[in-house]
Amino acid sequence: MYNKIIREKAIISVIGLGYVGLPIALEFAKKIRVIGFDISEERVEMMKNHIDPSEELVKEDFENTNILFTSNPEDLKQAQFHIVAVPTPIDEHNLPDLKPLLSACKTVGKAISKKDYVVFESTVYPGCTEEDCVPVLEKESGLKFCEDFKVGYSPERINPGDKVHTLTSITKIVSGCDEESLENIANVYEIILKNGTHKASSIKVAEAAKIIENTQRDVNIALMNELSIIFNRLGINTYEVLEAAGTKWNFLKFTPGLVGGHCIGVDPYYLVHKAKQLGYHPHIINSGRFVNDSMGGYVAKQTVKAIANKDKNIRNSHVLVMGFTFKENVSDIRNTKVETIVKELESYKVIVDVVDPYASPKEVEEEYKIKILEKCGKNYDAIIVAVNHKEYINLDENFFKEHLNKDGILFDIKGIYKNKIKDITYLSL
Repeated sequence: MYNKIIREKAIISVIGLGYVGLPIALEFAKKIRVIGFDISEERVEMMKNHIDPSEELVKEDFENTNILFTSNPEDLKQAQFHIVAVPTPIDEHNLPDLKPLLSACKTVGKAISKKDYVVFESTVYPGCTEEDCVPVLEKESGLKFCEDFKVGYSPERINPGDKVHTLTSITKIVSGCDEESLENIANVYEIILKNGTHKASSIKVAEAAKIIENTQRDVNIALMNELSIIFNRLGINTYEVLEAAGTKWNFLKFTPGLVGGHCIGVDPYYLVHKAKQLGYHPHIINSGRFVNDSMGGYVAKQTVKAIANKDKNIRNSHVLVMGFTFKENVSDIRNTKVETIVKELESYKVIVDVVDPYASPKEVEEEYKIKILEKCGKNYDAIIVAVNHKEYINLDENFFKEHLNKDGILFDIKGIYKNKIKDITYLSL
């Protein structure tokens, strides 16, 4: 398969052209022939015009690439090596939602022929590829797993907004259903990788490795969040404590904050789901998820308490929330925990304004029924800097004074203004 691909006798397809799939498709398309498939005709048209709907890539990234963008599943029949990079979200009950993944499996299953490869990049629980995806591929294709077609798993490691740890510069985990597929999959990915691959011993090992990467971060951030609640009651600044503790050579430098998005805030629930199927209730992972999911409400309650301590009426008090995306300097609003701050404040009848230089006002209103203002007003009782976008980093105390009323409060969630605020009541995690 590898030899066919590098001689352009075989074509790679990438199914799902979001923040993971599109960079993969374009990198391969600089070297070999690629078909980029997405179910959204609107997104496909944007990409044909060298526009990234996720706003991560620029027009230059599309140049000098040999790629066919399509929303027609029939086009996938031209390819022999298929990479599936569709979302794997959770539902309203925090259970894995495999509908996008299984739908992609049906589409690919109808397109594959004997000797074809299917490699999954979507984050799943250990066993999902072979137990959930492969049966769909077999049913739709009429072919037999491993005998007629090969399957592998190579988890995505793209970090939105990260310009250092890019697709080509990381070490990529690869796995296959047998030795032959493992070698071929590793060789294919190494066409675009500078640091090569790590060959996992099995598909399940690769699936597990991916899911614990984000679970580990989630648990560590949860510890920091819990510590921030304790230190707040002690009347000491969490970031000053972490700065002091961080002088020890082996101290792990995590910080408190909101944990949303489509990775850290989601992936642990996949592992929890699988553990429960096996009859084990994971205490630490669940506890970490509870702490992190509750931090938006905690920020809102602390803000309300601070306003009340100023002898102000909470009802119809006015709060500005700066930043709405799930992390800094990206436009992605999926599973943003800033929404929980807004909704909690509104439950106290607080009037909330929201601004964000990256979030699409249309998408925010459609998804969360929250309006994004073009610019902030004045005379706020409190300002919450929820996301440390680069546009906010260098704001000084005068900016906040101009937009706060007398006895106004600044809640700096990530502590970016620590030691810079002298005259305003200052809170942080």
